[in-house]
Amino acid sequence: MDRSGPRPARVILPAIAALIGLASLDGALGQTTARSLRAERWIAPGANRINVLSREPTACLDWPVDPAQRLSITIGRAAFRDPLLLGGQAARAGISCETCHRAGRDNPDFHFPGVSGAPGTADVTSSLFSSHRGDGLNNPKTIPDLSVEKFRLKVAQDRTSGDLERFIEGLVTQEFDGHAPPPVVLAGLADYVRALDPRSCPAQASRPITAQALLSDVDQTLETAATLSARGDNAAAQAMVRAARTRLFLVDERMTDPKLRAQLRAFDQTLSRTLTASAMTQARQNLGRSLTPAILRKVETSLFNSNRLAPGADSALPRRPS
Repeated sequence: MDRSGPRPARVILPAIAALIGLASLDGALGQTTARSLRAERWIAPGANRINVLSREPTACLDWPVDPAQRLSITIGRAAFRDPLLLGGQAARAGISCETCHRAGRDNPDFHFPGVSGAPGTADVTSSLFSSHRGDGLNNPKTIPDLSVEKFRLKVAQDRTSGDLERFIEGLVTQEFDGHAPPPVVLAGLADYVRALDPRSCPAQASRPITAQALLSDVDQTLETAATLSARGDNAAAQAMVRAARTRLFLVDERMTDPKLRAQLRAFDQTLSRTLTASAMTQARQNLGRSLTPAILRKVETSLFNSNRLAPGADSALPRRPS
């Protein structure tokens, strides 16, 4: 692949169209007929597919004691994982900050047609995603690990300068053509990145991807949304509801029981209409009392069971109704 000259649109556009055509994230769950997990779209050729789909890096998060700071980091962590934060083509393809920076680290198995060169690289000035920063050149760079020592990162992270907040806002609005995040969400994103610290890395570098962890994320994010709603910050609360629905999607796509998936989608529709703190509290209760136990009972027959991700076992992947 020529990495220096202009990228012909006739090569790139079909690639992105094929990927984006698999899913739309601006509606309810189950809007696609794809038979693969979303993450499979950017797994590099030659990567260990089963490992990538069944395990994830552990986070090197230095959680502060201060409740306000913990809340801010929780907000940022949820937004970091939501493709709708970025908007534009990235959102349509299902790409979030987390896609390239898994658990705030890097992603050596990432490969996106028209954007990546070698595995683990991305062109941040790609016209594919940005009408502002696209330069017409194919110049992918190695995806940085955000959990390294701060002096190794290119953007200063001290709170007084505001450099990190400006960088993140520019990334969203200029690099991906998204809308500026609500102030509380932008502050949370910066605080989340600041809290990534190599000294806080767990002994185990990776962990299994589980339904329990994803559902806990949904619950925590809805709790955060309720807190923000009670404070009158509806824009930030809505962003958290969207982030919760994103995590719920990752549960839905791995379940194979049709009745259970129907329940998941009904719950998702409820979340799409949830704006008040009391409604979010009720949704959390429904999630904990009925939906979560039902999902956990079906884990072994779902795609959370890595044995069902074996090569050649794609018939186990669920079809999504159109």
